[in-house]
Amino acid sequence: MYYISTRDRDNRVLASYAIAHGISKEGGLFVPEAFPALTEADFNTLKNLSYHERAKYIFKLFLSDFSDEQIDNCVKNAYLGRFDNDLPAPLKKLNDNVNVLELWHGPTCAFKDLALQILPHLLTTSLKNISDNKKSVILVATSGDTGKAALEGFKDVKNTEILVFYPVDGVSDMQKLQMVSQTGNNVHVTAIRGNFDDAQSAVKTIFTDSDFIKLLADNNMEFSSANSINWGRLCPQIVYYVSAYLDLLRDGVHMTDGFNVCVPTGNFGNILAAYYAKKIGVPIAKLICASNKNCVLTDFFESGTYNRNREFYLTTSPSMDILISSNLERLLFELTDGDDAYVSSLIKDLTDAGVYTVNDAVKSKMNEYFYAAFTDDTTVDKIIKSTFEKYSYLIDTHTAVAFGAYNKYLSESKDDKPVVIASTASPYKFYNSVLKALGKEVTGDKFADIDFLSEYTGTKIPTPIAGLKNAKIRFTDVYGKDEIFDAVRNELNL
Repeated sequence: MYYISTRDRDNRVLASYAIAHGISKEGGLFVPEAFPALTEADFNTLKNLSYHERAKYIFKLFLSDFSDEQIDNCVKNAYLGRFDNDLPAPLKKLNDNVNVLELWHGPTCAFKDLALQILPHLLTTSLKNISDNKKSVILVATSGDTGKAALEGFKDVKNTEILVFYPVDGVSDMQKLQMVSQTGNNVHVTAIRGNFDDAQSAVKTIFTDSDFIKLLADNNMEFSSANSINWGRLCPQIVYYVSAYLDLLRDGVHMTDGFNVCVPTGNFGNILAAYYAKKIGVPIAKLICASNKNCVLTDFFESGTYNRNREFYLTTSPSMDILISSNLERLLFELTDGDDAYVSSLIKDLTDAGVYTVNDAVKSKMNEYFYAAFTDDTTVDKIIKSTFEKYSYLIDTHTAVAFGAYNKYLSESKDDKPVVIASTASPYKFYNSVLKALGKEVTGDKFADIDFLSEYTGTKIPTPIAGLKNAKIRFTDVYGKDEIFDAVRNELNL
């Protein structure tokens, strides 16, 4: 299988190159030239297999230049012994129609683990496949969860350095503690004055800076990315939507007209993976795109105009506090039948003016596949409380955003097909917001509050969260968004 760039479809590479380099030379994102197709026979074969066996089956379709042995090793190292009960993405049934895909049973208690536990193995294998002995410098901008998951995945991985940048006031205190206490000899964590989009834009700028790329090359280094712009991030996310369907099949859920999927999303990678699962044969009927008050995606799907020129809000779902959804570029490429020139013009408009409008043909396809809605913080609190009271089931703020969007969709459409709602983080990562939603006092003593949340709800504190109690702070640097070049030079001793 070959991959092409969203901004230059003549740039045609194998999976190893796409994963190793992360982004195309002209700034485009790599996408499959053609998608495989899963059949009913495939699904019947897969439904009774373990998650890691399902993952190997899917990876072999997309990573054609990897040997079976390489894929087996990547999957084994990523998924066995790293997740609760070796079940990375269990499906929790709340009622006859609502199923929650729990994506937070890994080492950092967030959905990013499903991709970022395997990405280091995919990356190092890719570097071997393309005979590149350079040290890989992983740059990551994070709104909270990606940073810790990437740090955990890449720590002490041979021939890599990982640098994570986070908005200084834009992550939860638990997310910050997880990052600034990260162990490992090749990890670097830096706060950026500004929001996530400032951090992400700064990372994108340095990624394509020819002088800095030459500086790295002179030191036998090259950039790569662990953000969801890297195909090595998206491919593992496709797996868990295929797996969710297989679990529905295995459990005998009636799906005559398919099922719906609802995903809380900021950078658009998670729901894009569900769209790709639909493309390869998973019978997903409607993709419900859930946003918080930073509802740039909701407005886009409703109007066809993407406009990042708006007020930025800090919400109780900080991993979604994003105004530039990078992976949307890949969807635009799909919905324009691979029109790289048109996609490039839209991205140029976004870069130059902060806004673009798609044509009627693209808007029609968007309406066919997607529904979008947002959930504000007040409603999030109500949903957390009502879900716990009704089902004795505790959810975090991001998952509550998804519940809110699904409720709006159900109310408007009356479409009661089975739904899979992606639950993207443990409620303990956002314990203070969850406690407030339950009507309980937050004392400011984070671990006392976490203990109380566990006692009150009868839920277990995840081991990775409990282990932070005596964590040592290692990283305290703060840079301006215009100082990222200095930050990278300092961290890499260039």
